[in-house]
Amino acid sequence: MALFKEKKKGLLGGLFSAFSRVDEDFLDELEERLILADTGVETAEEAVDALRREKKLKGPEVQAKLAEILVAGMEQAGSPALRLTTKPSVIIMVGVNGVGKTTTIGKLSKWFSRQGKKVLLCAADTFRAAAAEQLGIWAQRTGADIVRHGEGGDPGAVVFDACAAARARGADIVIVDTAGRLHNKQNLMNELTKLTKIVSRELPGADCEILLVLDATTGQNGLVQAQQFAAASGVTGIVLTKLDGTAKGGVVFSIARTLGVPVKLVGVGEGVDDLRPFDAREFAEAMLQ
Repeated sequence: MALFKEKKKGLLGGLFSAFSRVDEDFLDELEERLILADTGVETAEEAVDALRREKKLKGPEVQAKLAEILVAGMEQAGSPALRLTTKPSVIIMVGVNGVGKTTTIGKLSKWFSRQGKKVLLCAADTFRAAAAEQLGIWAQRTGADIVRHGEGGDPGAVVFDACAAARARGADIVIVDTAGRLHNKQNLMNELTKLTKIVSRELPGADCEILLVLDATTGQNGLVQAQQFAAASGVTGIVLTKLDGTAKGGVVFSIARTLGVPVKLVGVGEGVDDLRPFDAREFAEAMLQ
């Protein structure tokens, strides 16, 4: 994550060389900087308390130990690997408007097509003007099939038709685009629950990942969204976008600690290839540079 590493310099990077020993001044400064990096107060406090129990650590040793502590917290949330072993497998993308959800779908479509997978996109965002057209452009660019209805149609009907098309066309991966919805709109959350039930009924036994797309630049506000979506839809993983544009990607540690939901993918740029599997160790080490 070269771009991420470059962005993080200056927030935590100089701390480990600036202090000659691990004392309370160092630990206080470290806790403050972790909070500024949006790890959350509780995560920062727990990490610093764990370091406090270590004896005779110096500079690079402290840095390595802190990375180890942060990674251990992430690993408790589960595997970052996508679980898509059935044919077809389904990915339902959820999240509020403006986080990069549709663009992430396009990147995912390209990623799977390069693996030789047959991808079917489902335009279940029938509320946002031109949402289906935008997804159609991604389908053309990545060689994917697409199922779409008219604007204002029933999202459940689109998902139903997409499931049928997946069976008929032998699709490997179905990626469902859902309406960007505010986390305080209960009716839209109920609709999301309905969509997941349709997938379960029409494609019984199919692996289904429900991926919540969060904008890394929103910091702790992203955690509030994650809590609401997890309650409504059974989120199985997080996609963190715009990671190259923030010094506050530490929110991933709060998400893992609070929800027990793993970060599975990260967006590190605007290009179609700038989507990567999440590596907790690489992430933690880069953040501490």
